[in-house]
Amino acid sequence: METPLTRLVGVRRPIVQTGMGWVAGPRLVSATANAGALGILASATMTVDGLRAAIREVKSRTDAPFGVNLRADASDAGDRVRVMIDEGVRVASFALAPSRELMAELKDAGVVVIPSIGARRHAEKVAAWGADAVIVQGGEGGGHTGEVATTVLLPQVVDAVEIPVVAAGGFFDGRGLVAALSYGAAGIAMGTRFLLTSDSTVPDAVKARYLAATVRDVTVTTAVDGLPHRMLRTDLVDALERSGRTQALLQAVRRAAGYRKLSGTTWRRMLHDGRALRHGKDLTWGQVLLAANTPMLLRASMVDGRTDLGVMASGQVAGLIDDLPSCAELVDRIMKEAEDTCRRLTPSR
Repeated sequence: METPLTRLVGVRRPIVQTGMGWVAGPRLVSATANAGALGILASATMTVDGLRAAIREVKSRTDAPFGVNLRADASDAGDRVRVMIDEGVRVASFALAPSRELMAELKDAGVVVIPSIGARRHAEKVAAWGADAVIVQGGEGGGHTGEVATTVLLPQVVDAVEIPVVAAGGFFDGRGLVAALSYGAAGIAMGTRFLLTSDSTVPDAVKARYLAATVRDVTVTTAVDGLPHRMLRTDLVDALERSGRTQALLQAVRRAAGYRKLSGTTWRRMLHDGRALRHGKDLTWGQVLLAANTPMLLRASMVDGRTDLGVMASGQVAGLIDDLPSCAELVDRIMKEAEDTCRRLTPSR
């Protein structure tokens, strides 16, 4: 299936696996790429040297195009961009709008720039800056999310910009792909659905927790970092929501110390990133510290398998998923479902 997305990035299927921290590593990304879709490597939870090693590992596993997701507000974002350019990465995606300078550097090097956005005005801004495409995530999506549903946000953005639009939030099968294409999207992006594959390195106990979840078990909370965050409801989430400011600050400091040791970052850099996050938002410093070390809460579940100590970002579609196919099986199935859906919609002659 050829769309503006497949032509832009050079993949065979108009499907994107999003850059999920601690989840979208070399194994998942290369499996996605080999299945004909676009895999996105999550770099925010890696050191700069770790990112270079991960890129090289993906390249050793596949010849297909893939991308890297960046945090535009990270103090070492420029270093990460230069690693991507040096290593010949095809696509750069951003969880937050990139700076015009970073975008220009990437585009001058021939890298395709695809920011993720959650509002029409954000899409218009990055399109004016020269973005090659955008990923539009509606409120159904996992992680940090907005209030507008994909079915409302997507047509707004498609009508507002001339670049390819990729739909995210609420997609898990071929019917969703057809629906997105009918709105004018160039493809779909999925996180939770790729997390729940046999190629995902997420521990089995965590996958089982996702598979057991119903739609009502997926909630939006601001207790983790002060921003709306869609995840599975757990005892930890309930405890964070009940915590007072002092208790939350103590927890944040403890986890920040752990993240600093694990990532090799400095307190100065963590505070720099925290200030960048706090800018323009009504967050306490406890929430800022929690936000800065949210990677530790994610790592506890996604790497260590501690569903009692970690948070589990999740799209609402977790309540509809009940199996763990390989990436190849998943992508093939989605494409077949899309073809079957189109065939049913086409009147026989």
